[in-house]
Amino acid sequence: MSTDTDEIRTYKGQERALRADRLGTAGLLLSVLAASAPLMVVAGVMPTTYGVMGIVGQPLLFLILGAVLVLFSFGYAEMSRHVHNAGAFYAYIARGLGPTAGAGAAFVALVAYSALQVGIYGMFGFEVSSLCATYLDTEVAWWIPALAAVALVGVLAWLKIDLNAKVLGVLLVIEVALVVVFDFAAVGDPAAEGLSLHAFNPSTLSGAGIGTALCFCIAAFTGFEQAPVYAEETSRPHVVVSRVMFLAVGFSAVFFALSSWALNVAAGPGGIVDAARKNGPGLLFGLTEDRLGTTFTDVLHFLFVTGMFAALLSFHNVVARYVFAMGREGLLPAAFGRTNHTSGAPGSGSLLQSVISGVVVVAFAVADDKPTGDPTAAVLHLFTWMGNVGALGVIVLMAAASFAVIAFFVRRGAAGAQVWRLLASGIAGVALLVIAVYTVKDFDVLVGAGPDSSLSWLLPSVIALALAAGVAYGLVVRSLRPEAHARIGQGNEAFRLEKAAGAGDRARI
Repeated sequence: MSTDTDEIRTYKGQERALRADRLGTAGLLLSVLAASAPLMVVAGVMPTTYGVMGIVGQPLLFLILGAVLVLFSFGYAEMSRHVHNAGAFYAYIARGLGPTAGAGAAFVALVAYSALQVGIYGMFGFEVSSLCATYLDTEVAWWIPALAAVALVGVLAWLKIDLNAKVLGVLLVIEVALVVVFDFAAVGDPAAEGLSLHAFNPSTLSGAGIGTALCFCIAAFTGFEQAPVYAEETSRPHVVVSRVMFLAVGFSAVFFALSSWALNVAAGPGGIVDAARKNGPGLLFGLTEDRLGTTFTDVLHFLFVTGMFAALLSFHNVVARYVFAMGREGLLPAAFGRTNHTSGAPGSGSLLQSVISGVVVVAFAVADDKPTGDPTAAVLHLFTWMGNVGALGVIVLMAAASFAVIAFFVRRGAAGAQVWRLLASGIAGVALLVIAVYTVKDFDVLVGAGPDSSLSWLLPSVIALALAAGVAYGLVVRSLRPEAHARIGQGNEAFRLEKAAGAGDRARI
């Protein structure tokens, strides 16, 4: 006798549900943390924030942002106990603010996470090209390793999600361990100013660069919010998903605060800004070579690349599941709402993301007339443009989800029982909106363009256009297919609605 879950999964002879009980707490935690690429944050985001914005209090900034995201997680995690859907953000927004708003959020999520992943392909290709030049004395165009990574990520994404989690976990644990070794080395051998706690002084957060620093640093947390995407594949999702979100936010806030403080201590509070401006992403590697030697630094360079690969795989898995959820609910063609019969992975969604990634990488490769050795090459534009567009989209989604949580529980008459979570969501939503405004305002700085550059409004417009297109499509669906519109954000419950409707039609016949 088939179970309800089996009937949903194989409804009309198709695999239309993700396989359950594939991930536990550890597997899910490693999968979402891998998206933040901790070593890429320490080597890339932190020196940029110190150097470009001149913000010495970066460690304190990570703690403040961690507190904001903990407030966000109270409502978001509670929502995950009531709604299990691979479409996470858009499903929550649909259930709180309505299906049309959910359709808009779905398009934003698809664009944002795709942009984040594609941007990392650029940096991955550039770093592999640099490693080949340094250690193999061989010139390799950046787009060759980038396209190779597109293919390998695509293959791994077709496999079982628990196998993916093991790959991500191994890479993540090793890179975090090496950063911790550096942290201890920096504390054990500080600059002339010693173990100064000046970086945690609130006065260090004053200045014109604080808004842009907020944008850079909140992007470092990207990944924790992906936990609900895997709810359908998680054992005990009511418990595991919320637990993982809090663990991920807490770990990221403490890890990034301590690591940015270690950089501060190693270079000295009085010298960190100048050192970051002079060395850029090379700051970390220079400090490790002085304290831990060439071999350790070489290994760190290699893990910098593998950490980016782990982030690529993590983002790819998330996009594939958003595509699957959208196909299942009629926001994309139904073919995308099916899974691989062997592994249970969302194969069609994965293939679509591989194609999109490959096309974008090829487009930037064609536009690049200096494919190797030039730090101003198109590959770095790919990383900064796509990365910041994606980060803006995720910030907007988090803000909208905060208000959707409030609307959801108010509509259910549960506002009294959830009052402190709703208050936390409201505070987080306002804070995230402020950060989104700063992100748009300072976009020229984020992408390294001049204040009069058209990029300062063209690139943020990508998210605005995705939102407008999604809302417009949602309105069309509401007008032409009201039953499909009602299923937006319903996940597996959509199949139950469809089955019930079909049974009703047969009964009337």
